[in-house]
Formats: sequence, C-alpha cells, structure tokens
Amino acid sequence: MGIYQVEYAPAKKRLQIAMRLFVDDCNTALYQSYGQQTKLGDVHESPTDVQWMNTYIQSHFKVVVNGKPYSIHFKRKELENNVLVCYYTCDEVPKLNRLVIENTLFTDVFPDQQNMIQAQLFGKKQSALLTQSVKEAVFVND
Repeated sequence: MGIYQVEYAPAKKRLQIAMRLFVDDCNTALYQSYGQQTKLGDVHESPTDVQWMNTYIQSHFKVVVNGKPYSIHFKRKELENNVLVCYYTCDEVPKLNRLVIENTLFTDVFPDQQNMIQAQLFGKKQSALLTQSVKEAVFVND
C-alpha cells in the first residue's frame, strides 16, 4: 500500500504532496516498467536512479486543479526504514475548488496495489482508496 498526503497551502498557492512508498516496490516497478535495475534506498543509489523514480512517479500521478492539469515538481526524498518518502509540489495554484488526482503508481506491476490518499483540503480531512480498477479521486469544495 502506498500512502499519499495532499495538502493545499493557500498562502503559498501550493499543493504539497508527500508520498510514502515501499522502496522494494519502487525498484521492482522501475525494473518492470523501464528495464532499469535501480538501487533506490541503497548506499549505491545513483542520481540516475532518482531520475528514473521521478519519471515513473510523474507518469503515474496526475493532478488536475479546477479543470486544469498541473505538473508535480520533485522537491526531495528521504528513507525511513524501508519506506521512501518523496515530496512533490504543484506551484502557482489559485484558489482551490476542485481537485482530481489520478494515481496508478504500482498498479501496472502489482494488481492488488492500493493507494490511499489522505487530503487536508477545504478545512477538513478527506480520504480516498485507489486501486487498479479505481484510478481517480475527486475532492470538491462543497
């Protein structure tokens, strides 16, 4: 299971995303998707490994704010035991009324993969569970 925390910072006009992913799943997905043997989370991790990770994440995690697609920008990552914590932002986000997240991370490699999105939006906590068959979560300011 991957856990994704999403928060909107109105003062910074920024959507902040923290992804908690098992490092073994990341390395397996990169090998299955690109044929790249990576060593994420290992002492032999290379900048190229991180680039492959970022390419994979950006192709499987899509953000649409108020009907407009936004790119996610990699900020940094850290390792907590066997969990890779990756930080991304969507910048220059105006007032947030509707957020759509499409998340297919690891569902192409692991059919039973679950991606839990925990969102702090519109002054309340919300969550969505995405799977291979449910790829999209919609959060609306009602």
